[in-house]
Amino acid sequence: MPRALATPTRLATRLPTVAVLAFDGMGPFELGCVVEIFGLPRPELEVPWYDLKVCAETREPMRALGGFTMQAAHGLDALASADTVIVPGVPDVRGHVSDDLVAALRLAHGRGARMVSVCSGAFALGAAGLLDGREATTHWKHTDLLQRRYPEVRVNPSVLYVDSGDVLTSAGSAAGLDLLLHLVRRDHGPKVANAIARRLVIAPHREGGQAQFIEAAVGPVADDDAVARAMDWALDHLAEPISVAGLAGAAHMSERSFLRHFRRRTGTSPLRWVIAQRVAASLPMLEGTTVPVEEVGLAVGFESPVTFRHHFTRAMRISPSAYRRTFGGRDTG
Repeated sequence: MPRALATPTRLATRLPTVAVLAFDGMGPFELGCVVEIFGLPRPELEVPWYDLKVCAETREPMRALGGFTMQAAHGLDALASADTVIVPGVPDVRGHVSDDLVAALRLAHGRGARMVSVCSGAFALGAAGLLDGREATTHWKHTDLLQRRYPEVRVNPSVLYVDSGDVLTSAGSAAGLDLLLHLVRRDHGPKVANAIARRLVIAPHREGGQAQFIEAAVGPVADDDAVARAMDWALDHLAEPISVAGLAGAAHMSERSFLRHFRRRTGTSPLRWVIAQRVAASLPMLEGTTVPVEEVGLAVGFESPVTFRHHFTRAMRISPSAYRRTFGGRDTG
């Protein structure tokens, strides 16, 4: 917990400072979310709010996506001395994080600041060594790269955000709102956080994780080999019972050889792969139809509604009904 948030006395004498990093070429959405939540006065809430400082490595005008420029009023010294530091992204997830920024982040953390990243901002915290030995997340497109660049980090690709106490990370852009509301909830309780969510017209807490947003469309396999032919056959017969023997037959291989080749090709077992394809095939029906959930599961090959819900929830971190409420029409099942 940041020093400024430690006691009511300090809250009464000085507003807790929140520093957010701006950089050349950044997208304005993440920065705007931070400004919306921490930068607007909230006298109607009758709680001490925050003193927001927009910081940058340069005092020169910076380009923002969308064709406008911005200029930060504060430098890295203000970031290093803040109570909460928010990094909403980095210019290049494969690029070098500047020594000056790394030093400021380490200094802030060493002082006891609460360190927060949104989306690719996790790469800056990783470069500063603040994620080592911790669970963390970032946008699902970058989770593999984050793990490769910083192998000491326990990257969780499925969640919307991770709260590790004094270091918090979120998934892609909009998930930053979930994390920022979580910070308000930690500081002021659920009543205040819910009030902010209502003003933003967003849910105060979303179900599930970012697994539900990952692009995993069902499609044919490009390579024309035995395993690929079996996979294509399975995709055409998802609604029917599928066994290892049936897949091996489609590949014109023995079961033992097929299992060995399939695992080497995909890194998983045939039946686990089939389950994943059935879950993926159910998404368009949940999004675009009002077919009852029970019938959706049967249509993609699950033997019972209970089995469908089990495997769907395990894969997507959200129930089929909750997924439909979020992405599709009214749930009739």
